[in-house]
Amino acid sequence: MYHSNLTRHLIGSGLILFMLVFSGSLLAVEASNVGQGINSPEYTRTMAHYKVPDVAIMRQDGKLLSSLLELDDGRPVILNFVFVSCTAICPMLSHVLSKVQSKLNKDKQSFHLVSISIDPENDTPTQLIEYAKKFGAGDNWDFYTGTRKNSLVLQKTFDAYRGDKMNHQSVILMRAKPGESWIRFEGFMSPDVVFNEYNAMLQQAIIE
Repeated sequence: MYHSNLTRHLIGSGLILFMLVFSGSLLAVEASNVGQGINSPEYTRTMAHYKVPDVAIMRQDGKLLSSLLELDDGRPVILNFVFVSCTAICPMLSHVLSKVQSKLNKDKQSFHLVSISIDPENDTPTQLIEYAKKFGAGDNWDFYTGTRKNSLVLQKTFDAYRGDKMNHQSVILMRAKPGESWIRFEGFMSPDVVFNEYNAMLQQAIIE
């Protein structure tokens, strides 16, 4: 009985600690310099050139599509990797993207949010729809699943594969248009940071 209560106490304390650390990290990121390519203790910002592969992926509506055509449809892209049963990083990332979505919709900007499952054997289109509803995903936010083979191709293309879904890391990638380099962010980012980085990226694309 004592061990059972102690276990519950430790689990509860761990969850509380995680939320406190997460909240504190977001507040710290809010105050960091944005859009200047400066790394902070909370996240790193790097440039990378990834060649998008042409593999079959299934959207949450059950349609089998080309990854190349979905990512190169002309809209600026913000991409991440998730899995439905994740209880830590994925909900955090999805919450951030949900807030970014609201900001972009308010400004009536063109964008395409892309969330790709790293657990395709379990993440069916139906489950992705339910997951998307939890975060208020709209018409410009799509979730994709498919075969394990094709999921691995995409994870490895974007250097997001870590051997096991439980080793999944917090990564957000964005690109202004097809053929451009990707901006890669690793770590804790607030919605304001992502939103401001996105706008800075589009402004730079116009100048170039």
